[in-house]
Amino acid sequence: MTAVSDRGVDRAVGLDLAAVTRPTVEDLLYREAALLDDWDLDGWLALWADGPTRYVVPCNDAPDGDAARDLVLIDDDELRMRLRVERLNSRKAHREYPHSRTNHQIHNVMLAPVRDGELPVTASFTVWRFRGGKASTYVGHHHYRLVAVDGALRIRTKRAVLDMTELRPAGDLAIIL
Repeated sequence: MTAVSDRGVDRAVGLDLAAVTRPTVEDLLYREAALLDDWDLDGWLALWADGPTRYVVPCNDAPDGDAARDLVLIDDDELRMRLRVERLNSRKAHREYPHSRTNHQIHNVMLAPVRDGELPVTASFTVWRFRGGKASTYVGHHHYRLVAVDGALRIRTKRAVLDMTELRPAGDLAIIL
């Protein structure tokens, strides 16, 4: 039997990323989705590793864009993620106060071989956002780099590549994918 921590991460895995199974990774990704849907953004931050982290959403017209040289919709390091969460949790985020209702759906989770101490993971996503009587849908692929920290999986990087050719049907991107 495996123990599940308060952060929903399988602790029986230890530090051996090569032994991590898809169900273990799915548990982490499903936990992340539940935290975002519950608007528990502080809990979401707790899923991230300390140190250099990155949450990137490239523009629709440049899905392979590099945040260092191309325009992107979101390019957050650890500090920017914390500031984003602080703002979204306050009344100052006018686009998200009151908060939207969301439903994050994760599927087609694929693990790649461990590289440079990180476990590359891809997953398809659909995020439904309900706000002001309107439903919006965001569809795409997540590209994660996971690391083991103190016997638990943590997110080092997350890149959310939208498959949509334009944001117009969704209106904006004020939520965390």
